Amino acid sequence: MSTGYFADSSMARRVMSKRIVGLTYGQRALVVGAVNPLLYVGTAENTAHRATPYTRLALTGRLFEAVFLGTKDEADRARAYTARRHAPVRGALPEDAGAHHPAGTAYSANDPHLMFLTMAFTFDSAEVMYDLLVRRLTDGEREGLYQDYVRWGELFGMPRGAAPASYRGFRAYFDGYLASDELFLTEEAKLVGSYLAGQKVPYPQRPPLQQVTSGFFLLVQGSLPPRIREMYEMRWGLREEAGYRALVRAARAAHLHPPLLPPVLRSTLAGPSAPMYKLVSKREQELVRTGRPSMPGVDTRNSA
Repeated sequence: MSTGYFADSSMARRVMSKRIVGLTYGQRALVVGAVNPLLYVGTAENTAHRATPYTRLALTGRLFEAVFLGTKDEADRARAYTARRHAPVRGALPEDAGAHHPAGTAYSANDPHLMFLTMAFTFDSAEVMYDLLVRRLTDGEREGLYQDYVRWGELFGMPRGAAPASYRGFRAYFDGYLASDELFLTEEAKLVGSYLAGQKVPYPQRPPLQQVTSGFFLLVQGSLPPRIREMYEMRWGLREEAGYRALVRAARAAHLHPPLLPPVLRSTLAGPSAPMYKLVSKREQELVRTGRPSMPGVDTRNSA
């Protein structure tokens, strides 16, 4: 029985406990979220992990998972840590980032709208990956998941009034935002997002790890809105679409009820994703220790 902020029956726990969601939604959220210059620059200029972005992704994943799936004590520790790290995050864009974000535009981690957008990119990605890889949510489940995410945003300091009151209102706003001319990729955001989506692979990998990571990246790329793929100039043709669809069918089949997988493998479908986050972080730290950049070409000097 849950002793956390979200009950076992809540949509948040039901969705976020699926490992296929936990392992894909964060990377997708960062790739899509990079189109907001204030969020990207504000994070990049103030993080201690500019040279180790996968470690930052893993840390963020563990913090989020602590609030969704952990006890209240675990969640409160994650919230307190996040609040301490966010408190000094404020600044201004050093250069123009599209017509809506001229140089000097201010950002702050405590800006209610930016807090909402962080929640929005995260929620949208969790919703999309669950729909794709597990099963489509019903209208009631979708509303429940959205309300749980609004509550999650509140736990991290977002005022409730910063988010639309209903899922329908959210979807109208967010889809309009993604179709607007507000989106802009800075040069660094485009490079980092290309690595996160697997469009750029810095170091060759050996089988079977190469096949596993290629499949993972294909799922992330295929889940992106076409406009986002175009902004990153991702190659996406019939071959990529066919491979992506095959992976989606396989993932959904594994989650069928009654499940098709043998009992020994069923347990791998649900539970915390933190152990995998740690493996990703460990691999990046090994690269850094040998003097190799995690993402070649990214300037890791903070100028904030």
